[in-house]
Amino acid sequence: MDFIAGAIGGGLSTAVGYPLDTVKVRIQTERHYNGIWHCIRETYRTEKVWGFYKGVSASVLTVSAISSVSFGMYKNFLCTICKLRYGAADVKPSKLDVSLAGGAAGAARVVLMTPSEVAKVRMQTQRNPHPSIIASPQPVSKPKYRGSLHCLKVIAKEEGFGGLYKGCSALLCRDSSSSAIYFLTYSALCDWLTPAGKNKPGFLVVLLSGGFAGVLAWGLATPMDVIKSRMQTDESDQQKYRGLVHCARESVKKEGAKVLFKGLGLNCIRAFPVNMVVFVTYEAVLRLTEHYTKKK
Repeated sequence: MDFIAGAIGGGLSTAVGYPLDTVKVRIQTERHYNGIWHCIRETYRTEKVWGFYKGVSASVLTVSAISSVSFGMYKNFLCTICKLRYGAADVKPSKLDVSLAGGAAGAARVVLMTPSEVAKVRMQTQRNPHPSIIASPQPVSKPKYRGSLHCLKVIAKEEGFGGLYKGCSALLCRDSSSSAIYFLTYSALCDWLTPAGKNKPGFLVVLLSGGFAGVLAWGLATPMDVIKSRMQTDESDQQKYRGLVHCARESVKKEGAKVLFKGLGLNCIRAFPVNMVVFVTYEAVLRLTEHYTKKK
């Protein structure tokens, strides 16, 4: 059931946070934006509202699948760790157990996640002027990618299988560490904010714990998120980066250490409502299922 609850939570959270995710990716990969508002204004001016939702349909489906894997694997890893350490899966896990299970779940989802992340980033950084702002009678060139699936097909054809896994190393570093912090923070805050005598946190506690867990996780993840996005926009015909270390070194050399924190504020702003939705949906689905199971 954790897989299903995670999938529903992930899908809903994508709908909430996708426009800000597009702005974040553009700020991280392109140097001509002066800040968040400049990026938002320019995107709306040239591409209207649709510019913020490029690749959203495929992203909802893939994030649902990835969130399902993340929550399901986390629960399974946690049960396995508890069995190995204490001899039973249903004992209360320690903070170390939660961190290890979270990190392992973050690492496990990278194989599934990388191709969809490559397609998402390429779609988000592709420029398609809105028809209403095109003044020239000259025909406008067609976009390279017509959609997320077409994008994956083109990348596989032009860059090979390896092109679908660009930025995999940065994504692994990002998700294994941030996922450990994510589940640890959520678990610790739920324990701290739940009154003694109650065995489950209330929904307000779940909302706050989920929101703050997301903010802390994305605060930690931002440097590797910048590197990942830059590696994934690096097309074969104009390749700039040879790998994770080279990308980090070149980015810092040209733009200073602050480049690693591009989009930090936006990540944290987006993370709070998105992860509130993730966890409250996850908990609601689990409790609803448990309620109807008991009635039967």
